[in-house]
Amino acid sequence: MKSARPSRLSIETPEGVVFSFELATPVTRALAWSVDTAAIVVANIILGQIAKLVATMSADLANALSVAGFFVISVVYAIALEWRWRGQTIGKRLLGLRVMDIHGLRLQFPQIALRNLLRVIDMLPFLYLVGGLTAVFSRNAQRLGDMAANTMVTRERKAEIPDIELIAPAKYNSLLSQPHLAARLRSLVTPESAALAVRAVTLRDGYDPLARVVLFRELAAYFRRLVEFPEESVENLTDEQYVRCVLRVIYGVR
Repeated sequence: MKSARPSRLSIETPEGVVFSFELATPVTRALAWSVDTAAIVVANIILGQIAKLVATMSADLANALSVAGFFVISVVYAIALEWRWRGQTIGKRLLGLRVMDIHGLRLQFPQIALRNLLRVIDMLPFLYLVGGLTAVFSRNAQRLGDMAANTMVTRERKAEIPDIELIAPAKYNSLLSQPHLAARLRSLVTPESAALAVRAVTLRDGYDPLARVVLFRELAAYFRRLVEFPEESVENLTDEQYVRCVLRVIYGVR
């Protein structure tokens, strides 16, 4: 009998744009966790050696360092990396996985903190038995921490380079007049948001005019929040023109 749990999750925006994400399997998540565990073990071994050196001066200080260091490495490790790398740890990067908001929204720090703090429960009684079983039987392959934080773990989609000349015809791109800001924008844009912008431009003629205006306004606002360009670089651009310029920046087309 086939499992009712889907291997993909589809998210539809208010404007009717649908995106499909491949959910990470419990096996690939376990492999990523194994890599992260190895990294944590190595870090704790290094911490232990440092504590031995400190113990020659103060045993109490060495014990405090060991306890505090173990907490920071074991708990803060995943929180810090998932926040810094937008949903990825070392293990997730190597396995091509990423944590995402269940509704496709921008991942927030409280979500990252909550899903990792509840890892303590997911690990019970040993070897992630609670979290593993929950991920196997839950509809969206979520462990308890994911359910509480409204997150999911997906396979990272490789960015496909579109025919940018069709969706954003060549013309002067005022954003490229600020090369350092353009480079920063390129580094901050996720594959998912780039794909959304590409699809919005590609399917623009099929949207209701009002929905099209709203869609491009929201996309432009999102990209503007990532990097703020000088007013003289964007003052004459409509929201749709701004998004098209952003696409040329993302895909390195002048």
